[in-house]
Amino acid sequence: MHDHAPSTGIRGAGNRRLLAISLTITSTVMVVQVVGAILSGSLALLADAAHMFTDASALVIALIASAVAARPADDRRTFGYQRAEVLGALINAVILGVLAITVGVEGVQRLINPGEAEVQGGLMLLIAVVGAVANAVSMWLLSAAQRKSINVRGAYLEVMGDLIGSVGVIIAAIVILITGWVRADAIASLFIAAMILPRVFTLLREVISVLAESAPKGTDIPDIRTHILGYPGVRAVHDVHVWQLTRGAPVFTAHVVVDPEALSDGGSARMLADLQGCLSQHFDVEHSTFQLEPDGHAEHDDAVHR
Repeated sequence: MHDHAPSTGIRGAGNRRLLAISLTITSTVMVVQVVGAILSGSLALLADAAHMFTDASALVIALIASAVAARPADDRRTFGYQRAEVLGALINAVILGVLAITVGVEGVQRLINPGEAEVQGGLMLLIAVVGAVANAVSMWLLSAAQRKSINVRGAYLEVMGDLIGSVGVIIAAIVILITGWVRADAIASLFIAAMILPRVFTLLREVISVLAESAPKGTDIPDIRTHILGYPGVRAVHDVHVWQLTRGAPVFTAHVVVDPEALSDGGSARMLADLQGCLSQHFDVEHSTFQLEPDGHAEHDDAVHR
């Protein structure tokens, strides 16, 4: 259902270490951009530095959520704290949304009234290129882990927004260098806002799907049911439920009606092991629970509950 090729090198590090490295890169570039904005007089660089600051805050939230999610399960929270990653991703989505709206409003204001401030396009371009390279490195570091963690994915989208902002500043700087047209800053800001908003909706949709306990995207429940029905001795499957605690952590439960003979002489243990192995190998479901019922048990339950 998705790529199982192992990540090697630094990209294969744990989520928290990757987030910490990205935070270090983002914070360093943010300071460089603030200094560059002061020296060059570029409002676009200052806005991009504010963007970086927002993303650094989001990465801190992601790190905290990742640390909380790693706590073991207990008698009160039997699934552990993995949902903390989802809440961290929700906060990231809200931050992205506020950022997009703020950038859009400021972009319109600058387009209407660009002001008379002089901008050193050369220095602005240099700092923007440094920011773009740093963001590209962060995205590369997070690209593998974000496929499995919704929390890391939120941070990945934040860095993507940073990269888009840096590219916008680069284009604006080139235009200012060639033509002196300072409204290029405003157009770049509106472009950034337009690119961020769809990613906000994508992340929010995924968070809502997890919190609503919908089946994970790409999960083919009829195919899973067919696999289970194909096991020798299985008569029927009912009460099938599939949801996910967070990205990459699906949970499956089902009632399986089997021939009574299949449950004798240790058959139930073998059947459970085989069914769980089937879901793990073919459908990437590591946590599955089956209730094995001898044929006729379901009818008995129906009679009791009438």
